[in-house]
Amino acid sequence: MFQQEVVVSVRNLNHYFGQKSLRSQILFDINLVIKSGEIVILSGPSGSGKTTLLTLIGGLRSVQEGSLKFLDWELHGASNETLVQVRRNIGYIFQAHNLLDFLTARQNVQMSLELHRNISYRKSRLRSEAMLHAVKLGHRINYYPSELSGGQKQRVAIARALVSQPKLVLADEPTAALDSKSGREVVEIMQQLAKEQQCAILMVTHDNRVLDIADKIIHIEDGRLIKEELF
Repeated sequence: MFQQEVVVSVRNLNHYFGQKSLRSQILFDINLVIKSGEIVILSGPSGSGKTTLLTLIGGLRSVQEGSLKFLDWELHGASNETLVQVRRNIGYIFQAHNLLDFLTARQNVQMSLELHRNISYRKSRLRSEAMLHAVKLGHRINYYPSELSGGQKQRVAIARALVSQPKLVLADEPTAALDSKSGREVVEIMQQLAKEQQCAILMVTHDNRVLDIADKIIHIEDGRLIKEELF
């Protein structure tokens, strides 16, 4: 049995927007643990703090109060160098696939490996092509985004997020722009690859059709975690 390691540990996290009299609290006393290989869905209404929490965990926003650990790194008070190290171990998938139109599918995926200077160009190219095969796009390696469907673009985004074998993937509404069939295919591919790589996934979604892939569902309302469901 694979030993699950703690990938993310959040304790007593608070977050605020604005300054002085305009300061308002967005997140209240968040406590959360995510382990390797786990798929965690974060649900809640618009404006509840889901994306703020996601960006804090991803090292894209500074931690203000409380503790947020990613592997052995404490993000509260972390230097820019530490945050760069953290981001190298995280894959990001957004609602908009954010592919570069002037690059092929393979080049878009390979970009993700350019942060890793120890990987040669040849190796990064081969690994990118293998990952596109894994997301069932082996026949579209040299296609540009304009030649791909919405579901295919999102699968390229998944390949880009997972090609560097991150410890965590953060997905913000990855199925929102897709029809039900494409959305289902996308999350099942994410689920399969995450389990193979023992990578944790934290996914923000309003899509009730994909809730069954989760190991754990966390509900957030008005900046507070109100309940956690285990499967």
